[in-house]
Amino acid sequence: MIEAASLAKRYGAFEAVKGVSFRIEAGQIVGLLGPNGAGKTSLMRILTCYHFPDGGRAEVDGHDVAGQPHQVRRSVGYLPEGSPLYPDMKVREFLGFIARVRELAREDTRRRLEWVVETCGLGAVYTRDIRRLSRGYKQRVGLAQAILHDPPVLVLDEPTSGLDPNQIVEIRALIRDLGRSKTVLLSTHILQEVEAICGSVLIMSAGRLAAQGTVEEIARGLNMEQASLESLFARLTGGGSGGDA
Repeated sequence: MIEAASLAKRYGAFEAVKGVSFRIEAGQIVGLLGPNGAGKTSLMRILTCYHFPDGGRAEVDGHDVAGQPHQVRRSVGYLPEGSPLYPDMKVREFLGFIARVRELAREDTRRRLEWVVETCGLGAVYTRDIRRLSRGYKQRVGLAQAILHDPPVLVLDEPTSGLDPNQIVEIRALIRDLGRSKTVLLSTHILQEVEAICGSVLIMSAGRLAAQGTVEEIARGLNMEQASLESLFARLTGGGSGGDA
């Protein structure tokens, strides 16, 4: 579960997040949309304890992000945009390192490593240096580290970036499967990806939450009949793209 109440974040005089409130239950996959500068990245960094909020509060899996950051980090699998990795490590070394950082028990580590390697299609590159991998394989390694410790909450920023069409289909299917038992917040600039994976959306604009709910619920609130996600996004954000924030 993820819950935010009047969440705010400032960088000097700039307000990146302005009084955002929402709730995501377990078993839900929710798309996070917004044009550049909407506050999506700041919101995700707060929820994953990279930044602390300047106002309001947020809970992840029942833990307060400001008061219990260690417990929050245990509960979250985070894939930042660009999949930051250690390029001088081999894939197996990196995932083994993540297992130790995540304090996985020795008897669980081998099982979980085998699962993420198979699930993310890393068998062919498991012994390669990360710096020699293609962008698509680096993205798969990033996803593998996010799900390695079997967290109840996933925060994924552009999870299919750099993947080829077949890999995109596979990763989307994996996310749908994970979402049956986990809370998933997924940020993407691809509106079709949200339609393919997510049951509902959060749309941000200029630091505020412009709308939340299913496409049908948002359309009804705007008195728009049979509206597409694209038309709703354009209406709520002034026609901006769904790019990174």
